[in-house]
Amino acid sequence: MARVENDTWDLASSVGVTATVVAAQRAIASRAEKPLIDDPYAEPLVAAVGVDAFTRFVRDDLGPEGARVAHGIAVRTRYLDEFLGAAVGAGIRQVVILAAGLDARAYRLRWPAGTTVYELDQPQVIEFKTGTLAGLGVEAAADHRPIGIDLRDDWPAALLRSGFDAAEPTAWIAEGLLIYLPPEAQDRLLDNVTALSAPGSRFASENTGTISESDMEKIGERMRAARQRWNGTALDEFARATDIDVTQLFYAGERTEAVRYLAGSGWTVQQRRNSELFAEYGLPPQLDGTSTLGDVTYLSAILDSPQRAGD
Repeated sequence: MARVENDTWDLASSVGVTATVVAAQRAIASRAEKPLIDDPYAEPLVAAVGVDAFTRFVRDDLGPEGARVAHGIAVRTRYLDEFLGAAVGAGIRQVVILAAGLDARAYRLRWPAGTTVYELDQPQVIEFKTGTLAGLGVEAAADHRPIGIDLRDDWPAALLRSGFDAAEPTAWIAEGLLIYLPPEAQDRLLDNVTALSAPGSRFASENTGTISESDMEKIGERMRAARQRWNGTALDEFARATDIDVTQLFYAGERTEAVRYLAGSGWTVQQRRNSELFAEYGLPPQLDGTSTLGDVTYLSAILDSPQRAGD
């Protein structure tokens, strides 16, 4: 079903399924022979969502193909983990995770004393994750301040009410978020991040640009190629359970690349391609169809002198 204004979801429907699928792939990646990441909370969170196929996916041995499916998320997770490690290593003690989903970084990463981690997502998502982990006796490794709010609402005000200090440098991550926003909403989010950021703040995400109808067709072709390759394998049931046309979740249309938009707002931006990170982390190249979006570009940025919207 295509996205509509003010639509809603949970962790087993629409955009929410993507959070569960990402957590499932983190669980698979964490038990690799030489894991790039260690997320001990991904599997219990996926199991708690209650979709049998997802639970079996994270608990069964799916062979080399299953491991390969998780490589992309392992690389993205490692990249953002390292980004946050570098940020706190540089003295930043304020972290904001936008559209946190089932991300467990507040619990699993090593945070220096005095670090505050804010997580924002739909109220039911925040309640589910914090409640599930609390039930397992898991405590956050930082001053953890979860905020249940739809990012289409006034999330900056909610962040400030929770104690966020816009005068202090912040490390922001928006993992797997921008592509699910309409072009104008992406720009508004980046404007809000800039307005709330002191010089020295850092931001990381995937780069996004215009998604044309032709791009949508290519994404659909990659999805079909992957499913054909999985036919008859242990991944087949998982593929059927996640039978969502992601092109119905994206917003096509002209948009300014996030890299360009940030650069025009006072940020110094660096880019890394997925293929480069695969090689750096010692993984084999991705097969056609393994990554729905092809060779994704990630960005990290440092704010020099913020230029407010309209300047």
